[in-house]
Amino acid sequence: MQQAMEAVKEAEQIISGAAGAPGGADAMPDEELLYDLADLFKVFADTTRIKILYALMDGPRRVTDIADAVNASQTAVSHQLRALKQARLVKFQRDGKNVIYSLSDDHVFTMLAQGLTHICE
Repeated sequence: MQQAMEAVKEAEQIISGAAGAPGGADAMPDEELLYDLADLFKVFADTTRIKILYALMDGPRRVTDIADAVNASQTAVSHQLRALKQARLVKFQRDGKNVIYSLSDDHVFTMLAQGLTHICE
């Protein structure tokens, strides 16, 4: 968790142009941070995962509800949810026998909205 917090601080410094290296905003982020960022963007390379994330933008859902919304089997949705959980893009909570999935935080919503805005321009 501490490493994640440090990475967030480093990213904020780089974005704001306050990085320690000469050149401010031109400073290159740490190699490991770039690797993690590339891995995050790889998760967005699957249309089923994108559909799942968009379905969750409306609010928390059960796997069966997600499968219906994206027109995929529950098995396929569960497989993709595993990748989304590993990337910390979705979270889950148990409600009896049901598992309810939702977007991890507002950043995920923002990334999706910004991506759609970018391609629609």
